[in-house]
Amino acid sequence: MDCPIAIEAAEAAPRSKPSNYPEPFASRMKGRVKRPLGDLFGLSNFGVNLTELAPGAVSALQHRHSRQDEFVYILEGEAVLVTGPVETVLRPGMCAGFKAGGVSHHLENRSAAPVRYLEIGDRTEGDEVAYPADDIVAVREQGAWRFHHKDGTPY
Repeated sequence: MDCPIAIEAAEAAPRSKPSNYPEPFASRMKGRVKRPLGDLFGLSNFGVNLTELAPGAVSALQHRHSRQDEFVYILEGEAVLVTGPVETVLRPGMCAGFKAGGVSHHLENRSAAPVRYLEIGDRTEGDEVAYPADDIVAVREQGAWRFHHKDGTPY
């Protein structure tokens, strides 16, 4: 695979599939665009995305990983970080980190302008993702996410 040495991040192609979630969850990601930067360089131990949220969009379903650490750094705009019942406004230059097994979280764009941020996470095999507010669970197996209902029924 021929990988570039450097690129203009905003010019990277968006992810071909807007969301890995099955319906009815995938459509809730409308207004979110991810540019998978780490993949362009052949990175396999961790992922890096340049993500943009349109006004009213969310970063993901409220979630927490069992094995994966996550980190976000706000570049432009104002996002609301929702961690359970706590809400924190994040502005450019601010960052947040989420240790595996920690608090559930996601970002919301409640403003009238786009939000752009970097998200970084590892790609630990066997990682499980819990979604406290939704009937969905994810497991990372053989480099891909597998989704099922909380009762174990596949999507």
